[in-house]
Amino acid sequence: MSVEGAREFPMTIPVAGMQVVLRHMAASDQEPILTFARALPPHDLLFLRRDITQEVEVEQWIADTQSGLMSTIVAERDGDILGYGTMHRNDLAWSSHVAELRVTVSPALRGKGLGRILTQEVFTIALTHGVEKMMAQMTLDQKGAIATFEGMGFRPEALLRDHVKDRDGNKHDLLVLSHEVARFESQLAAYR
Repeated sequence: MSVEGAREFPMTIPVAGMQVVLRHMAASDQEPILTFARALPPHDLLFLRRDITQEVEVEQWIADTQSGLMSTIVAERDGDILGYGTMHRNDLAWSSHVAELRVTVSPALRGKGLGRILTQEVFTIALTHGVEKMMAQMTLDQKGAIATFEGMGFRPEALLRDHVKDRDGNKHDLLVLSHEVARFESQLAAYR
């Protein structure tokens, strides 16, 4: 399926005064992803479905990407991963039209537009895969991320109280946001 605005990867974009390469995740990204993940604040890892600081989990992520269950765009500079955006679909027939969006950016580049760019690129990929609804999850204290997602048209759909437990055993509320992908297509031109 061809979608207007679909991009060819790899591509180089300016972010925070430097050139960043966006490209599809490759098997060779295992070590750079582990390095990236292990440098993240522990709180950033709370809402992820897998512990990407663990080699076996990154291996499975790469396998899921290669199988087509997931699509991941990484942002890199000089071999270092600066962030990623992932669209994760499940294989259940009754919800095959829904995908989960996951975006994580290096703390040094937050607020510089990289998260928004990665989100836009993942949405474009979702359009090409026939995804109709995109979900995102985050803890309530991630106010910058919530504001960014709401600014892109995501709306709160559920608040799950005490749904996430951190490594110290503290519970956090989880906010579930959603966005109709077809609406995003009409907004895409405005973002670019």
